[in-house]
Amino acid sequence: MLKVVVESAKGIPKKTLGIPDPIAAVIFKGEKKKTKAIDKELNPVWNEIIEFDLKGTPLDSSSFIDVVVKDYETIGKDKFIGSAKISLKELAAGQTRSLPSKNIPLINEKKQEFGATICLMIGYEPPASTVPNPNDQNMGDKGVDSDEDAGDVAEPGAPGVSPSGQPKKMVRTTRKRQKTLSNKPQDFQIRVRVIEGRQLTGNNIKPVVRVNVCGQTHRTRIRRGNNPFFDEVFWLSMSPSDFVYNAYSLRADSLMGEFKCDLFALSGVSLTGHAIMRKWLLLSDPDDSISGARGYLKVSMFIVGTGDEPPVEKREANEEQDDIESNLLLPAGVSLRWATLSLKIYRAEDMPQMDDAFAQTVKSIFGGTDDKKNLVDPFLEVSFAGKKVCTKIVEKNANPEWNQLVHLQVKFPSMCECIKLTVFDWDRLSRNDVIGTTYLNLTKIASSGGEIEVWGVQNNSLELDTTESEVGFLPAFGPCYVNLYGSPREFTGLPDPYEDLNYGKGEGVAYRGRVLIDISHTIASWNKHSSKYIFHIDSQFHQLKILVLCTFTVQKYQRRRKYSLCAVFHSSCMLQEPGEPIQFEVSIGNYGNKLDSTCKPLASTTQFSCAVFDGNHYYYLPWADSKPVVILTSFWEDISHRLDAVNIILYISDRLQANIVSLKTALLAKVSDSRLAEIWLKLITQLIDDLSSYQLPDLEGKPNLTALDIQIKNLRDKTVASVKEAAIRMREEAVDVRATMPDIEDWLERIQQITEEPQNSMPDVIIWMLRGENRVAYARIPANQVLYSTHSEQAIGKYCGRMQSIFMQYPMDKNKGLKIPVQLRVNMWLGLSAHEKNFNSFAEGTFSVFAEMYENQAQVFGKWGTTGLVGRHKFSDVTGKVKLKQERFMPPRSWEWEGDWFIDPERCLLTEADAGHSEFTDEVYQNETRFPGGEWKPAAEPFTDVNGEKAQNPQEIECPPGWIWEDDWNFDSNRAVDEKGWEYGVTIPPDDKPKSWVAAEKMYHIHRRKRLVRPRRKISDTPTTEVRTPHYYIGDGWEYSSLIGWKFHRKERSSDTFRRRRWRRKMAPAERVGPSAIFNLEGALGIDEDEKGSKKDTAKLFGANTPTVFCRFDKSFIYHLRVYVYQAKNLLPMDKDSFSVSTPHGTKPLFLMTLKSTETLRPSLITHPVLFWKFMIMTKWYDSLLIQTLAFGESSKSTGKDEPMGRCTCPPVVKLNPATSLTPKLLWFPITMKGRNAGEMLVAAELLLKDKANDVNLPLVPPRRSENLYMVPQGIRPVVQLTAVEILAWGLRNMKAYQLAAVSSPSLIVECGGQTVQTAIIKNIKKNPNFPGSVLFLKVLLPKDEMYTPPIVLKVIDHRPFGRKPVVGQCTINSLEEFRCDPYISTTEVAMSAKVAMMAAAPRDVVIDMGDRMPSPSKQVQRTDLKDTVDWWSKFYASINEHEKCGPYLQKGYDTLTVYNTELEAVPEFRGLTDFCTTFKLQRGKTEDEEEDPSVVGEFKGSFRVYPLSDDPNVSDPPRQFRELPESCPQECLVRIYIIRCLDLQPKDNNGMCDPYIKIYLGKKMIDDRDHYKPNTLNPEFGRVFELSCYIPQDKDLKISIYDYDLLSSDEKVGETIIDLENRLLSRFGSHCGITKSYCVSGVNQWRDQLKPSQILENLARMRGIPAPQIADDGSFLSFGGREYRLDELEANKTIHPHLGPPKERICLHVLRRQGLVPEHVETRTLYSTYQPTLSQGKIQMWVEIFPKSLGIPGPLCDITPRKPKKYFLRIIVWNTTEVILDETSITGENMSDIYVKGWMPGMEEDKQKTDVHYRSLDGDGNFNWRFVFGFDYLPAEQLCLVSRKDHFWNLDKTEFRIPPKLIIQVWDNDKFSLDDYLGTVELDMLHLIPPAKTPEKCSLSMLTQTGKNLTPTSLFSQKSVRGWWPCAMEEDGKKILAGKVEMTLEVVEEEEAEERPAGKGRDEPNMNPKLDPPNRPDTSFLWFTNPCKTMKFIIWRRYKWLFIGLIILILMPPPVVLFLSVVFNYIPRCSCCL
Repeated sequence: MLKVVVESAKGIPKKTLGIPDPIAAVIFKGEKKKTKAIDKELNPVWNEIIEFDLKGTPLDSSSFIDVVVKDYETIGKDKFIGSAKISLKELAAGQTRSLPSKNIPLINEKKQEFGATICLMIGYEPPASTVPNPNDQNMGDKGVDSDEDAGDVAEPGAPGVSPSGQPKKMVRTTRKRQKTLSNKPQDFQIRVRVIEGRQLTGNNIKPVVRVNVCGQTHRTRIRRGNNPFFDEVFWLSMSPSDFVYNAYSLRADSLMGEFKCDLFALSGVSLTGHAIMRKWLLLSDPDDSISGARGYLKVSMFIVGTGDEPPVEKREANEEQDDIESNLLLPAGVSLRWATLSLKIYRAEDMPQMDDAFAQTVKSIFGGTDDKKNLVDPFLEVSFAGKKVCTKIVEKNANPEWNQLVHLQVKFPSMCECIKLTVFDWDRLSRNDVIGTTYLNLTKIASSGGEIEVWGVQNNSLELDTTESEVGFLPAFGPCYVNLYGSPREFTGLPDPYEDLNYGKGEGVAYRGRVLIDISHTIASWNKHSSKYIFHIDSQFHQLKILVLCTFTVQKYQRRRKYSLCAVFHSSCMLQEPGEPIQFEVSIGNYGNKLDSTCKPLASTTQFSCAVFDGNHYYYLPWADSKPVVILTSFWEDISHRLDAVNIILYISDRLQANIVSLKTALLAKVSDSRLAEIWLKLITQLIDDLSSYQLPDLEGKPNLTALDIQIKNLRDKTVASVKEAAIRMREEAVDVRATMPDIEDWLERIQQITEEPQNSMPDVIIWMLRGENRVAYARIPANQVLYSTHSEQAIGKYCGRMQSIFMQYPMDKNKGLKIPVQLRVNMWLGLSAHEKNFNSFAEGTFSVFAEMYENQAQVFGKWGTTGLVGRHKFSDVTGKVKLKQERFMPPRSWEWEGDWFIDPERCLLTEADAGHSEFTDEVYQNETRFPGGEWKPAAEPFTDVNGEKAQNPQEIECPPGWIWEDDWNFDSNRAVDEKGWEYGVTIPPDDKPKSWVAAEKMYHIHRRKRLVRPRRKISDTPTTEVRTPHYYIGDGWEYSSLIGWKFHRKERSSDTFRRRRWRRKMAPAERVGPSAIFNLEGALGIDEDEKGSKKDTAKLFGANTPTVFCRFDKSFIYHLRVYVYQAKNLLPMDKDSFSVSTPHGTKPLFLMTLKSTETLRPSLITHPVLFWKFMIMTKWYDSLLIQTLAFGESSKSTGKDEPMGRCTCPPVVKLNPATSLTPKLLWFPITMKGRNAGEMLVAAELLLKDKANDVNLPLVPPRRSENLYMVPQGIRPVVQLTAVEILAWGLRNMKAYQLAAVSSPSLIVECGGQTVQTAIIKNIKKNPNFPGSVLFLKVLLPKDEMYTPPIVLKVIDHRPFGRKPVVGQCTINSLEEFRCDPYISTTEVAMSAKVAMMAAAPRDVVIDMGDRMPSPSKQVQRTDLKDTVDWWSKFYASINEHEKCGPYLQKGYDTLTVYNTELEAVPEFRGLTDFCTTFKLQRGKTEDEEEDPSVVGEFKGSFRVYPLSDDPNVSDPPRQFRELPESCPQECLVRIYIIRCLDLQPKDNNGMCDPYIKIYLGKKMIDDRDHYKPNTLNPEFGRVFELSCYIPQDKDLKISIYDYDLLSSDEKVGETIIDLENRLLSRFGSHCGITKSYCVSGVNQWRDQLKPSQILENLARMRGIPAPQIADDGSFLSFGGREYRLDELEANKTIHPHLGPPKERICLHVLRRQGLVPEHVETRTLYSTYQPTLSQGKIQMWVEIFPKSLGIPGPLCDITPRKPKKYFLRIIVWNTTEVILDETSITGENMSDIYVKGWMPGMEEDKQKTDVHYRSLDGDGNFNWRFVFGFDYLPAEQLCLVSRKDHFWNLDKTEFRIPPKLIIQVWDNDKFSLDDYLGTVELDMLHLIPPAKTPEKCSLSMLTQTGKNLTPTSLFSQKSVRGWWPCAMEEDGKKILAGKVEMTLEVVEEEEAEERPAGKGRDEPNMNPKLDPPNRPDTSFLWFTNPCKTMKFIIWRRYKWLFIGLIILILMPPPVVLFLSVVFNYIPRCSCCL
């Protein structure tokens, strides 16, 4: 039954005429039912119940209902109003029986929301026989915002969960924040292995497991029984955003049980390896959580990410008897409950204009009121957990009041963390526009823990519950405003390019309003009687009542106070281009927005300024000593108690972070332990002092106090106390500084968490850079950073009254900050107006306030005047559009005029052309004219500029002050001119000047000109940033322009038609109150009364009635800046083919408005330039230093442009007293580019206050290295030492082509510390890729401190024809630490020299089929005794501790091998097999996608040794490290590859399986083993051996690939692994062939190396330079390396077996094993895919042997053929049954059963067998004498049955399964006309067989549940045969009952024995061993309708014979009696007559 309660609707829109009569209709699956109509009501209340009969059909996940609201019409069709579609997915899933649907928005015919909502309550009663299916695939498709059931998983005893499952109190006061992750998309794999199930409920079930992960569903194969064995693995790949939940469901026709867990719990750090290994899952009924366990399922789950290694599953030996309870994974104690989030939406303000003002313009034309500020129709949409609710629409109101209460029904705790609030502008005709979006994060407004203080409704009043709060609290917020940010507020009719910002995508660039909201919650309680969630606040009337109360109460939260903001702009630099004049706008909220017509005019913008070139790269604004100031006043709520707390915590956090950086730097610099302890102790002590001293503000009596304020205060206090306590404990107990770093960083993270303030209603301060009227760049500064506080000094904002550098950014910058629009240095102060006087202590300089206007004139007929002004006024503002008059200006309150109006030209707009340049070229054009064919004569204007304007005679031009001429006047020869510099042209009327010029003179040319140039240079002592005031300013001060609106220039031209000049008048405060008087400038200065009367746009008045404020600095301070740029490393490549990464053009350190460059750097040079500046700063202030690194590579040489490589910021050391002995320290600073790391730079800087008089007080100038560059002085430069660098340049490998040509003749250049060395040329890299001379030597000065050591740069150049030597590869080695050594300590790290020679012929490549080829020496020995045969697999299993599979191997005393769980190169003791040489990746250039890593183009094989040299020339150099080297010529080798097996391969087929086979690549050779693929498996056992011959090093890379076999399509690669054979051959660890533990001449441990142990030991002694080993003749004694060894001691505890070799070799082998060589091993290598190169695709276990052919014939092959299963037969004789349940009633009323027995082995269900039927068993006894015979393949070593079968008839191959040997016996009741009835079952494990009872009386159910002392389980394979009674059970009402007892004989025989002792099935022939006679059944055992006679005899007669006899007697007796009586009666009369 589906019930829909249609409660009410709201917001029904009015009709055109009248009010509608709403009626609601509910439609479900085509069935439509209606409510009654409500007459004339916009908010109808129906409260009607509509029912739908489901007719026994349950809901599915796709079910939904449609609700349609119409306007009821008496006559005609009802008119549509709106509709809604509601999904019934949650009801179908059985998660709840009721679904509250509150405030569902109605959709109109245009599919748009129009503000109307409807409230419903939906109830569902599923059919009694139906269990809901929560694992429907459609239900897995959840979005990232979904809040469907997603529970948590925790183990008993886990943090936060008590053993009873209830949450514990949290010890930590904040949740652990996840570490920052990469922004790059990553691939993930989820692996789920379903192993087995136990104790599943039900009778005769066929369980199947369904795994549902993120919408992807996989099912296991169907099994039978209550304890099924699955052992199936599922692989899934996805991205992190898909993590929703995992559901494990066991289902047949109905759901049996389910378990859910959150994948985030798996991916978190709480679980080791992101995995759950072999855990038992408790399955439960989702509808009845208290019903108990429905069974158990054992699974393994792990999530594998990039770089993760999947954990290895280890199967315990006694896992069959493991304790489920101790390994059980329980759900968390927190259950999902319905909750209602009540969101009270009161009002909004400051909404921007969103609609066109056309109607308003028309209205204003006809005299109406122009109200553009209300051109917006806002409504609010609330989104949470996939649910959306909208408020009503308030039309034409920029400050709407909604006063609505919105309910959101969600599951809590919710998996969705954000509430999304979006304000829309409603449009009638088009789609709704987004005004702004903000998010409320539940993690910030709630915390896990106990109870909280909540606002509740008590006694019809809103009161505060003062219950004592714990650390945690539920969601609460406000009442408080939330701010909206998005695109700029200005409305245009064009599409908004930044519209995405309004959706919350990216950082908003402008304030767009704010909304007043309040959030509370209601947790629903579960009513067991009604099976519904009951909400405590449920009635609509009660909701409205609460809303009225809250609206009244919330008034106090809207109280405003006046705030004042002052911003002083000190400098503006790093401008990219000059362009139009620039100004800056400062706004906070809506206050100060210049271009918004709704904003109040304020002095919020600077004056326009033109950018000036800084002399090197950028432009700056020349503000000089007059810094622009902006003043803002605004009104906001007083939330100082929140922001003060934030600033205090930020202060503590910043100090702790700075100390952590110092401590890390000390660790990196490897300072002494005492100094390190001192720094650490300072950190801990300062942290404790800060946490103790700086108290957070007390909340008592504070305004705007909310419940969330109290909870956050408690949370912060708990965190501070916790960190403080931990710090005190650490100070007392810590012993290792390095070990404390994780805890200290965790403290910082916890403190930073509590700095976030969710209730921050004060908008950010936004600074905009404007070019003209266009917004270019912005910066957002949080208000708390510049807020002044009276609470304490620490509560003042970090940058309040302090200078800060701001790097502005472009809106939605796609280049991620590659270019900085501008760098500002601003001093800002924000505070309450009541605290304005405190601004005086922060202010610097003198504030000057001016009123200004512009005088405009136009030129008409050669005269200047006001006649030609069109659209302009005589006196106006800077725009020329607003009319102004001097007499109309009135100073603001408390201000008065100081002086009269004066002319003051804008110097920032007009500058000299040479401003900022250090070099400049003056130009003058010399002009001549003639008549056609005449002589050339000077023109009317003989000297002009390029535009033809009159210019001075070159001889009259004087060199400006501060400049010197570098040459005389000469003509410009770099133009298209003749040999004398003339160019010729012709005039075309009406022009009087030629438009084009040519270099050749023609007769018709009448004009010619010559460009004269003269270069000049700036004198170095003069500051480059000086801007000269033009001489013509001394006078009228006019600025000229060719047309109105064009750019102004300083000098009048003949084409000018417009000019202006600026007038100013200074104001001073009437009361001398200091700089804070500038805050009283609010208000208009006054404009013309006519202008006031005219309804002008307020935007035009902005700036006209606001004064301009400047901060003047009378005193300047001269500073001297020194930048020490030492070196850089890890720079990004800048070209695809070249290596500009190593040749940066230089660094350009930028400070203030000046910038200089270093020289072009060589790649490995230790550069130490010093850059000097001398400049003036108007205040005693310093800031960070920005250093931008530019590259100059081959690609940039062609264009001549430098490419930016990144930037880094370095804080200078400030010395106000240069005599202070404070030396800057060189440190590494990161270089960033586009938000990612781009290298590091070693740099230091110091800023020195210089005395103006002289430079005596400055430190000595270091020696120059060029004109502007100096050497780094000794005190700063690192201490260097003469160091030797030995280079082993072995060779190059895998070099890729360069510029489409192969690399043929390369050589190597090694650069380090400015020194360079080059190898010899490889003549032919294909024949021999090794260098002819392998060892190079360098002597270089390197720093002693490893921190400053320069890298080693390797360059590979290719020698090509015509002298071309391109760089084809490069590698940078940053750290030399691993290559440092002591040259006087003898090392053994030299390759074992195998003097090999090349062999001409190579043998044929072969594949060894181990089934055909066996190692001959061991055949005879192995076949001597078949019973004791051991194979290689016995050795392998014995080595991995699977002793049950190795047989008698260990008992024979044989040796094991070493199995590594990783690659051999990853074993730590073998050091990556790079002891001889290391492989370095060579890279080339940048890639197309800058996010990708540079491409690898080859490999360099070599090594380095770095050691110090003595400075004394008389001391001889230490011995060289690379002395004895192997031959570098190619060696021919035989390679054997042993592939054992693969583990956990990635599935490639649709069935979740794979058909793997092996491919091997070595050089140009390839072996394809496709014919030996393994079908349908993820863990194939190959047991394959391959032999190939090759030449090393040409064929050094061995690639082993695993492919998936496909019949029709191409085979797909699963994964591959690559082995470097050269490293293995050259390594000193002997990795070419592992050494065994004992020397055997036969058997599975036979010696396989080419050299005997004695030969290897002699070679080792010769290589190490020690005497050869001394060995006794009998091999009992050996002396080596100063030690003596005895064979009897070495083999004291070892079993001597016949396979051992001679004692001499054995003792040598024992000594070799102690030399650290690679033992006989199996390595586990990870397979990787080329598509997912970082994710494991599985593992492969294998080993490789390499044999140089010059050393002789290698040893025999090792047989690793997989084991073959043995054929066994299980013979079961079913003798009797007893006490079987009598399931039927006979026709005579007796209880009976027709019994038969069925049996099968799991996995072989198709071979089911059953006995004949024992009919009419009246006492439960049955006699059968029936034999079952099951044949099966069994692996004795693994104790598993091998089953091969096809999953489907269309499958080509059979799938192999390994299943535990079990037997299932069932007892059934036979029915002829219906299905047979199941009576009971018993499941017997053949490995752990339950001992049977000898008599039926001793047989009971306790035999199945517990094992007695005398009932120890035994293996049937060892016992061979057993007979007795076993109980059968069935389940009834959740309990197992005895269903009968079966007497059986179980016997296991091998195939040979079965042939010798045959036996037939049933009682068929051969009926022997033993012979089975027909059962001695009662005569009543027969089928009644086939034997009617027997039926009469044994059924009817036996039971009713006396009845029949009586009936017969009754039937037969009457005639004789009658006859007798008649005779008697007849006889008597006769007798009487006779008498």
